Amino acid sequence: MLRYNRGMHRFYLSEEVKGDSIAIDNAEQLHHLRDVLRLRAGDGVAAFDGRGNEYDCIIAQLSRKRAVLAVKASKRAATEKVGLTIACAIPKKSGMDDIVDALTQLGVDAIIPMLTARVIVRLDERKKEARLERWREIARGAAEQSHRPGLPRVAPVTPIEDVIAGSGAFDLRLIPALTGERRHIREVVAGARPQRILVLIGPEGDFTPQEVALARDAGFIPVSLGENVLRVGTAAVAAAGYLRLAL
Repeated sequence: MLRYNRGMHRFYLSEEVKGDSIAIDNAEQLHHLRDVLRLRAGDGVAAFDGRGNEYDCIIAQLSRKRAVLAVKASKRAATEKVGLTIACAIPKKSGMDDIVDALTQLGVDAIIPMLTARVIVRLDERKKEARLERWREIARGAAEQSHRPGLPRVAPVTPIEDVIAGSGAFDLRLIPALTGERRHIREVVAGARPQRILVLIGPEGDFTPQEVALARDAGFIPVSLGENVLRVGTAAVAAAGYLRLAL
């Protein structure tokens, strides 16, 4: 009998499923299956491959080194009509961890950790690689928890100049700013039918005037998220949440 609860047990698969069984040998996932959730053979779980495929499974075998899931049903998840990318200035301490977690839950398609002139955090190449791996792990966990069918693309740490230079494929480009001529985000989005959106989120202290000018020249629209001054993480979540609901 299938003892299955989609709300509790869901696992990310790093490889595409071929056939009617799935082998799991990742030590962390095995520990979660066996020791945290205390599942056993015969219990039902869900799995997803980050490519939009989801699977209803039963645990056929479970040992210390390996789990085998028997696939009972599969489906292709519906894709979002609007692609949303958030490029966010890296805040102090571990703030980017929470931002990646929240944006993944909100269904953002891509997250770009961004360096701007006023970003305080400076990372050498080794730390950049370590942080990137950590952020991608956080995204995987948040995708499991929130039941989204795919993973967001978490890009390497990127300077704002490179983000702006690579923004040509987006048909709506927004830069929330604290000063200068701006339109409310609600006004800009009203009646819009974009397919791909890129939003730049600034650091503590906001973007420099030169960065805003560079973005303007590349087609970004300066917008306001309201009267209050928001922290980096709050601004990222507010922008993503509003755009997901509005569009």
